Amino acid sequence: MAKDYYKILGVTKTATEKDVKLAFRRLARRYHPDVNPGDKSAEARFKEINEAHEVLSDPEKRRKFDQYGDQWQDAQHFGGAGQWQQQTGRKPTVDFGDQGGEDLFEQLFRGFGRETFGKGTHRTSATETPVEITLEEAFNGASRILQLGDSKGVPHRLEVKIPPGVNTGSRVRIPGLDNKGEIFMVITVKPHQLFERQGDDLKAEVAIPLLVAVLGGEIEIPTLKGKVALKIPPETQNGKVFRLAGLGMPRAGNSLRGDLYARVGITLPTSLTEKEKELFHQLKALRSN
Repeated sequence: MAKDYYKILGVTKTATEKDVKLAFRRLARRYHPDVNPGDKSAEARFKEINEAHEVLSDPEKRRKFDQYGDQWQDAQHFGGAGQWQQQTGRKPTVDFGDQGGEDLFEQLFRGFGRETFGKGTHRTSATETPVEITLEEAFNGASRILQLGDSKGVPHRLEVKIPPGVNTGSRVRIPGLDNKGEIFMVITVKPHQLFERQGDDLKAEVAIPLLVAVLGGEIEIPTLKGKVALKIPPETQNGKVFRLAGLGMPRAGNSLRGDLYARVGITLPTSLTEKEKELFHQLKALRSN
């Protein structure tokens, strides 16, 4: 059955690049294998969503898809697919030969980037290998050692650099193999215990003592660059959000950074002494007048 990438992402053919990106992020969060452990249908759906996003987010691939449908990649193998279709009245079809339409997901884990089309004819296509990283690695950049096979099946160990600023769904090209195809790492950024990521921004919950909230003061808050001082003004209310500019995630491809939004939660004192309780009674009396 022909694939409709627009339908897979739930967008129209007039969708902008931003619409495609938002739809992909929404669906990727819903069907990600980490969210649906052991669910094969979710895993297949996640793969399908990635495939649709890869095509529709690339203007040239999208143009070919709009012209040739889900067999856009094979147009070049028929001496001009538009002419071939015009002469025959049919879109080009693909013969998987002895592979019987083997699932590319299985090929991905073997590390090979080659499919067989017909008999004795080879065409390479983009394959993907999933890689998990921490939020700290996404912030600072990282590397992974991968063992992948070339066109002859010979394994190679490659160190692949992951640039700062990647997010779940980001694709990092793996260079250096002679299989004439493209191989990508598909990044998943694992959840963090302190920070919630929203695009290039980070959100965090920060606890502050009651007296600091009432009288004002300075507290230390964690960031991915280390602790920084945050000035708390007097009479700060519970739930107040402070914006720390430039302390969010790097933006891939440039030197800009997102922001960190710290939401304060006021902690009440415990194990009060009799003297402290008396002082609170006095404050209560004063506030009642």
